[in-house]
Amino acid sequence: MDRRDEDVAALEEAVQALPHNLPLRRQLAEALRSAGRPAEALIHLDVVLERAPDDAQALVAAAACLCELGHHAQAQERYQAGVARDATVADAALEGRITRSLGEPRSRIRLVSSGPGAPPAAPPASPEAREGHEGPPRTPGRITFADVGGLDEVKQKIRLRLLYPLQRPELYAAFGQRPGGGLLLYGPPGCGKTFIARATAGEAGSAFIGVGIEEVLDMWLGQSEKRLHEVFQRARAQAPAVLFFDEVDALGGRRSALRHESYRTLVTQFLAELDGAVGGGREALLVLGATNAPWDVDAAFRRPGRFGDVLFVPPPDLRARVEILKLKLAGKPQADIDLAEVARRSELYSGADLVHVVDLACETALVRALEGGGIHPLTTDALLAALARVPPTTREWFVAARNFATYANEAGQYNEVLDYLRRHRLG
Repeated sequence: MDRRDEDVAALEEAVQALPHNLPLRRQLAEALRSAGRPAEALIHLDVVLERAPDDAQALVAAAACLCELGHHAQAQERYQAGVARDATVADAALEGRITRSLGEPRSRIRLVSSGPGAPPAAPPASPEAREGHEGPPRTPGRITFADVGGLDEVKQKIRLRLLYPLQRPELYAAFGQRPGGGLLLYGPPGCGKTFIARATAGEAGSAFIGVGIEEVLDMWLGQSEKRLHEVFQRARAQAPAVLFFDEVDALGGRRSALRHESYRTLVTQFLAELDGAVGGGREALLVLGATNAPWDVDAAFRRPGRFGDVLFVPPPDLRARVEILKLKLAGKPQADIDLAEVARRSELYSGADLVHVVDLACETALVRALEGGGIHPLTTDALLAALARVPPTTREWFVAARNFATYANEAGQYNEVLDYLRRHRLG
């Protein structure tokens, strides 16, 4: 009867009553999209995919929403993932819209695999493809989530905190939610904490303000606090902005372990600035902190309203390792590389480790070329040989993390680390 608003209202009541009914939530998302509200539909589809990541119908529906919102690179990624899981959900019209928007030939690139269970692969995002990505035209050096392999949970949290509120401010205002907030990322070095912070700014088309300890710490009493205040003032003036503190434990260490009163004062100042930035009514200021040693960060930072969400950034999983290798190998001469096999043999490798593996394989190929052998494309064997020379650097971090997760986990803040240790038999 084309009474879409009533349809949406009825489905919203039903989902409120049955929040765990995923088919019902999918139906609400479709009704919202039909009513011209794809951003709201995408929120519900992301809830479905958080609980059922292999739901092919939800993946294709999310691709349709992303396409309507102009996020064509992400739409392609979701669509291909859905079709790879269930070919019956293919939508020729949607696929045509996506490929036309990206300016790519309509072809589906599949991952070469030597065995069953290989993860699906999407084609590497070319510079031309990324021109259709959300936000302002891509500038040289700007990265987005399309450049980040894996980290889906972290990406989704950032979308909910910053990207969706910028796209649908009236929806968030209706629930009394403000854009922005604070997120603390922790995990082994080289696993993408700094990279995803930069990609967040690129995704939103907002300013990125990276803060190193040398920009804050000063030998004169009171100057460090003044510098920190100026950093937050600059970020507020440029909102929407991403304010990123790398190695946040250096500026926000546990006050009980600090010997000098000046450092305690700096930590207190940092906490006060976070209160003003995250909960003080400023719009679209996302404060991201990253640390390899969360146990050295003062507990007051983890209070809701500051770094209210503390997210573990583990080494990339199998699917993410495939994506990272694919992104790093894009544009290089290669011959039917079995990415699934290389990814399977690189468990516990960080993103930085995988980049080093590819660089080492390229270096070997360059040496052969310089010796007069001509250009030899990279092969599976070349990557596996490089892999054998590069041990995973995350093991040392997990040795230290295991002690804290086992003996200093009273509030359950390291439960994710314990789960990871158990799953990978590192405990």
